[in-house]
Amino acid sequence: MRILVVRAHPLDATISRSMQLTDAFLDSFAASHPDADIQDLRLYDVAVPEIDVDLLTGWRALRGGTAFSQLSESQQNKITLFNPHTQNFLDADVVVIANPLWNLSIPTRLKAWIDTVVVAGKTFRYSETGQPEGLAHGKRVVHLQSSGGHFNAQDPASQYIETILGFLGCKVTHLTAEGMDHEPDRAEEFMADAVERARQLAASL
Repeated sequence: MRILVVRAHPLDATISRSMQLTDAFLDSFAASHPDADIQDLRLYDVAVPEIDVDLLTGWRALRGGTAFSQLSESQQNKITLFNPHTQNFLDADVVVIANPLWNLSIPTRLKAWIDTVVVAGKTFRYSETGQPEGLAHGKRVVHLQSSGGHFNAQDPASQYIETILGFLGCKVTHLTAEGMDHEPDRAEEFMADAVERARQLAASL
């Protein structure tokens, strides 16, 4: 089994609750799946190109028949950085996406990574009638998220993950650690419960 872990937080588990949740999940997964191939992708430590003028014009040129070697250096560099993220997603049996809920949304670095995953002709296609359809059926996605308030996975970030990955054909499971700021006197209790659920979920995959 190949698992891709996408960490969308610049801080580590000593400070970040979502990364504490991720570490607990990974420890349990590694223990119960000793032969698994685990790729731990830390989005704030690697280059994740945003779709910009270089990528848009570079892709347009390639579709028009221009050779890759004829693109500008900047276009070549960004396309070279972009494509492996798409392939790593395709190669994974399980994808774990871990993020905090920031301003009722996902971190911008995670949105940039998702843009490397939602690629026409690779993870979805257009049918003969022009309808988009996902190509990632059978892929399991686990979404780990922490938030200060209570949302029960009904927040905009969770719904976006559900919608976009579900569109690709993935089966999405949400696991949240939440309410720690809303009820600080119960923060340790909430985190301990979320960590245990993360461990159990990892072992069950």
